[in-house]
Amino acid sequence: MQRHSWKDSSYYINQIYVEESCLHLDYTQEIIHRAQLPWSVVPDRQKPNSLADDYVENLSAGKRQLYLCMNRGVFFKPCPGTREYQCCDYQVLNTGTNCPIDCVYCILQAYLNNPWLTFYVNTEPLFKELTESLSGHPELFFRVGTGEFTDSLAIDRLTGLSRRLVPFFAHWDNAVLELKTKSAVIDNLADLPHNGRTVVAWSLNSPSIMKSQEIRSATLQERLDAARQCAEWGYKLAFHFDPIIEHPGWRAGYAATIDALFATVPAEAIAWISLGALRFLPSLKEIGIKRFPASTIYFNEFVQGLDGKSRYFRPNRVEMYLSIHRRLKEKAASTTCIYFCMESDEIWQEVMGFVPAAHGGLPKMLDRAVRGS
Repeated sequence: MQRHSWKDSSYYINQIYVEESCLHLDYTQEIIHRAQLPWSVVPDRQKPNSLADDYVENLSAGKRQLYLCMNRGVFFKPCPGTREYQCCDYQVLNTGTNCPIDCVYCILQAYLNNPWLTFYVNTEPLFKELTESLSGHPELFFRVGTGEFTDSLAIDRLTGLSRRLVPFFAHWDNAVLELKTKSAVIDNLADLPHNGRTVVAWSLNSPSIMKSQEIRSATLQERLDAARQCAEWGYKLAFHFDPIIEHPGWRAGYAATIDALFATVPAEAIAWISLGALRFLPSLKEIGIKRFPASTIYFNEFVQGLDGKSRYFRPNRVEMYLSIHRRLKEKAASTTCIYFCMESDEIWQEVMGFVPAAHGGLPKMLDRAVRGS
């Protein structure tokens, strides 16, 4: 890997901590051996060090430390959407928290209170929960993602989790796995029997936003080249323009990204594309300004949405959505589902000319896009 490239941000990690009760697990030993990094043992239910005492101040340092530990809670649960906006009925598979990539707008800065990268190595209950849910509800179709509280692939070079998850989902007719990333870490996906049941997804943005606001992330072309390779391996793809950020030159910036996307990736391989404007918990603004004083994304006019998050005023959102949606529709395949993440029926109607209910609801729209029916 070239030193100037952040295709794989796991190279930023320089220390591993292991919860004592996990030390004996084969998976733990596999990761330690693969990483070849200094490591130490932490007593059960204890913190690796004192970085959490000043969480915001130490968040950057924490992103260099990987904590292999036990998840004593639930692995598999519905996405924490809000009933005030259209939700896609996504199911979250919680494999860990935080990631070595550092986005100025990352909502996890306000959600979490521990700065380390945590990864849950007790995967036996994870697969047990999945098996019970999928087998217990054969009439339902599950869209499952690991990218809610972490990046799905940013540390996959160390964990190899994709090599366990992808073959598992290949055997289920009523589920699909989405691996969402800002990295270009795809080597583990090369020879896996995925059976069309894994969607590999990338978050995209305007080039200037990706460069200035997504620290230690892969470049646009690195992400798109990785996506093209995954398409050649037979994977379905997805892309997420979220958060869309108002900034000087935004119209040309997002147009350039869309043009590069369809110049690199076969349109027919894309299952879905989501759109979502910048939104954040009020507490995130203070954290973001403190950690990234050079960033100006929080210095704009916002209004409080129905979910309590700060959002751009509706006319601003609609203007950006109309521009981006129009260009996407010019280039996307007819089978690709272009949708809003957490927006109202009024926005759907104004921008797309319909509401999800007219097509059976957003979950059904996404299910058809990935199942081809």
